Amino acid sequence: MGTKFKGTKREIQSLNAFIKLKRASESLSAKLNHSMQEFNLTESQFGIMEALYHLGPLCQKELGMKILKSTGNITLVIDNLEKRKLVLRNRTFEDRRYISITLTEEGHELISRFLPHHVTAITSEFSVLSVQEMDTLGKICKKLGLSITNSPECIKAHE
Repeated sequence: MGTKFKGTKREIQSLNAFIKLKRASESLSAKLNHSMQEFNLTESQFGIMEALYHLGPLCQKELGMKILKSTGNITLVIDNLEKRKLVLRNRTFEDRRYISITLTEEGHELISRFLPHHVTAITSEFSVLSVQEMDTLGKICKKLGLSITNSPECIKAHE
């Protein structure tokens, strides 16, 4: 179902595209979050652990930028991961304000077990698309995402 908004053709096209993108994203997230629950992970916890797994230790600000969450939200997520002994906070001697977040052995083991299941689930959900459609979707999403993250409002929010 498309928008019921009465506007210009461009406004209606934009709203309809947004509705389709949002519904597809929400449906995909709901399906994938179900498997995360089996490993007792939230989407944000998984995002942090996956970033640390592939990129190594990062500070909270870098993690927030990687998974598109505010530093306040990241603090709470890291607190919960730390309580579960999945990550560690490490202060540097040079600058005690800089806190590096690192996966623990337990965290590394959990993400190593979960990631193959997650990749299989994503691959299964995207099987309805051809390789060309996935490439096109990727390019469109990147174009839209970059236009937003490079906007003055977004740049100011991450400063």
